[in-house]
Amino acid sequence: MFREMRRNRQALGQKECEAVLERGSFGVLAVAGDDGYPYAVPLSYVYQKEKLYFHCAKSGHKLDALARNPKASFCVVDQDEVVPEKYTTYFRSVIVFGKVRILEEEKEKWEAAECLALKYCPEEGEEGRNTEIRNFWESLCMLELSVEHMSGKEAKELKQ
Repeated sequence: MFREMRRNRQALGQKECEAVLERGSFGVLAVAGDDGYPYAVPLSYVYQKEKLYFHCAKSGHKLDALARNPKASFCVVDQDEVVPEKYTTYFRSVIVFGKVRILEEEKEKWEAAECLALKYCPEEGEEGRNTEIRNFWESLCMLELSVEHMSGKEAKELKQ
């Protein structure tokens, strides 16, 4: 169903891909947008147990697109060093494919929001996290992308 990487000598293994997703601070979610146009939007995220979690408003282009088609891809660039003398970049990136669903159950929505808060504000205590989540709870939508396929690639110069 998913294509094999053409330059498979540059492929990252599963553990390396997961490490990139765990390190990353943002990625780009791509969905089937309006009138057949792709819609790609940069988002903060957290990766946990073969799932990616995002937060968003309860309405908008992204949710409209996902209501029509829950299939999506998500790309994280871990490194992109321009090497002008070689007309190239030394890159490392991961792309994930899967289906996205809105977390409707209060407990799973809270847990996902808490994981996101822990990633971006690790020094914040539990009370502060809970207060912040409660402040946005009514307007908060949490999305879960279940990973169906993942691949990563890096410049051959980084493999040495």
